[in-house]
Amino acid sequence: MKLSILGGGGFRTPYVWQAMLRDTGSPRVDEVCLYDVDTEKLTTMAALLAQLAAGTPGAPRLTTTTSLDEAIAGSDFVFSAIRVGGLEGRRCDEHVALDLGVLGQETTGPGGIAYALRTVPVMVGVAETIARLAPNAFVMNFTNPAGIITEAMQGVLGDRVVGICDTPSGLGRRVAAALGVDQSRIHMDYVGLNHLGWMRGVYHDGRNVLPDFLADDRLLGELEEGQVFGAEWIRELGVIPNEYLYYYYFNRDAVRAMIAAGTTRGDFLARTQSEFWELSRDSGDKADLWRRTVERRSASYMAEATGGTQDEPAHHHEASTDLADQGYAGVALGVMNAITRNEQATMILNVRNRGTIAGLPDDAVIEVPTLVDANGAHPLSVPAPSLHQLGLMAQVKEVERHAIAAALTGSASEALLAFALHPLVESVPTARELLRGYTAAHPQLAELFGGAAVDALAPAGR
Repeated sequence: MKLSILGGGGFRTPYVWQAMLRDTGSPRVDEVCLYDVDTEKLTTMAALLAQLAAGTPGAPRLTTTTSLDEAIAGSDFVFSAIRVGGLEGRRCDEHVALDLGVLGQETTGPGGIAYALRTVPVMVGVAETIARLAPNAFVMNFTNPAGIITEAMQGVLGDRVVGICDTPSGLGRRVAAALGVDQSRIHMDYVGLNHLGWMRGVYHDGRNVLPDFLADDRLLGELEEGQVFGAEWIRELGVIPNEYLYYYYFNRDAVRAMIAAGTTRGDFLARTQSEFWELSRDSGDKADLWRRTVERRSASYMAEATGGTQDEPAHHHEASTDLADQGYAGVALGVMNAITRNEQATMILNVRNRGTIAGLPDDAVIEVPTLVDANGAHPLSVPAPSLHQLGLMAQVKEVERHAIAAALTGSASEALLAFALHPLVESVPTARELLRGYTAAHPQLAELFGGAAVDALAPAGR
């Protein structure tokens, strides 16, 4: 079987590769093709992966290419982790918003909309290539904003695309481990959209063990989400929010901290990853250099949420880089094994709603527990969300749909609606300034919308 990794020169690739190395079942992936437009990164990544595979019997054959057609052709699975615009694009997404006093973040708020506007057309083109050259391939999307991109690609490929995020699954596993219950026997009650959801229950042998966890001061205080939100707020909610909901519940605090820090996440990653690529040219042990770089970037993940900065995090965020990693690469491996071996597995994925959450469109992509087997991915029934949860999901989903429409039609009006209706913007004049700012900063958006079309959206007298 062939797995193609789109964005194969990126930092996530070693995680997926290690997942392939530790898989000894049958059938299994025996060819991994890395696709990227940067030849130097491809060369470095191939050398790094070869070091990680040293001494591993039966490692998949590794190939690299700068041709999307060559990467896709004959693929059984496609793992997508493309960053359109690179880290410089991310930096623009962050700074344009922060300069206007609103959240500058990669996937949440106006930054996430800007990222989606320039990424949707590219990924829909990728989906069309997959439909043409590998129509039976199953796509695991990690390209951000994952929920929006998955929904856009499903317009071409249908249910053969699922979105992957390791945050909900990782949260459930950490709660179960802290309570000392068998992680393989837990069922998680989770509902939401990508980067906007709530863990409402962790069931072990039919009993919800989450209330025990929330009642334990020590365990809740040690949980990363407990440090981000505070134990008191989590207990008020009665559920554990996805960590990205920090940007909703503590929006003003987050924006204030980001502006005060001066250095955004994109600034930090652009600097540290540039250092990695520079040092890797002369490094004999590229795998060790990658591990150290990943540990450094992991330590500052969401630093503003715990009172630190990218350069001086107040709390060390743990992230595994070894063969036992069970993050999104583990989820991707689980999806592939469930489909090819009919090893039924339940995991939290981004899939089509299909009536799972009443009040959201059937074709809207949601993030819920999903059964995966040889017939694909099937969302499981979940209890109805609260009015607060449903209301926030519905508003953000409306924003996502306007963003997709804008990206696919070139409508500046649809883009304005996406910015103006987002709950973290809350201002039509600010939405207009965001659209102007992003169109000026990103050549892709200037080409998509045209400056005249954006200017025409300004009200008379302005």
